[in-house]
Amino acid sequence: MATIITEECINCGVCEPECPNGAIDDGTKTDADIYVIDPELCTECVGFHGEEACQEVCPVDCCIPDEDIQETEEDLLERAKKLHPDQTFPGLDELTNETSPFRNPDRKNANL
Repeated sequence: MATIITEECINCGVCEPECPNGAIDDGTKTDADIYVIDPELCTECVGFHGEEACQEVCPVDCCIPDEDIQETEEDLLERAKKLHPDQTFPGLDELTNETSPFRNPDRKNANL
């Protein structure tokens, strides 16, 4: 699933610099009053972190999974590779609880 930012967003901006893909915008690109996540750039931090960085730093827990966009770990890893062709990523079978939220049962929104 991609991640979305809900209306509870307080526009603190702590999430934006944490995104490894630059997927978070302050709303100026979409005329939104809150921060937004571009689902075409969101990889849910697969290949980077065991938790979604935006969820981890959000003080009001408004970064949540978007139930309308279902994506596999493999799809998200492939997106990360395309977005960062200069970086080396582990293979799908080499992802761990430190490099994929899918494999981390202790992540913040594991039960959503």
